[in-house]
Amino acid sequence: MAKAIVGIHSLTAFLDEMRDFARQAEADVRLPEADYQLDFGTARELFSELTPARMALLRALREGGPMSVYALAKRAGRAYSNVHGDIARLIELELAAKDEQGRVFVPWDDVIVRVDASLMGEAA
Repeated sequence: MAKAIVGIHSLTAFLDEMRDFARQAEADVRLPEADYQLDFGTARELFSELTPARMALLRALREGGPMSVYALAKRAGRAYSNVHGDIARLIELELAAKDEQGRVFVPWDDVIVRVDASLMGEAA
């Protein structure tokens, strides 16, 4: 399994990377297996999606393995409806997933959050 890397990335930097990938693909350069990259345009966007409560759910799932949303809510000491909403969003972001039995889990070896933002620049 790969890692999920969450960070801040400007549209310009994203387009530059895509151009580099296109050049490599045209040159038949073998690309390495990629990690899952989830980028947000600003730190505000990142932290509005990856809240401390959602990060705690990801940690609980990594520690406890696949479990029902009910069991996760109980483990986290939170209301089922709030955990259900947070897990639904984490699944949309592909940071969590459901198995065949309907249990939720983290499909990554690690989830890394990178925040390297200038307080004065566009990424802040």
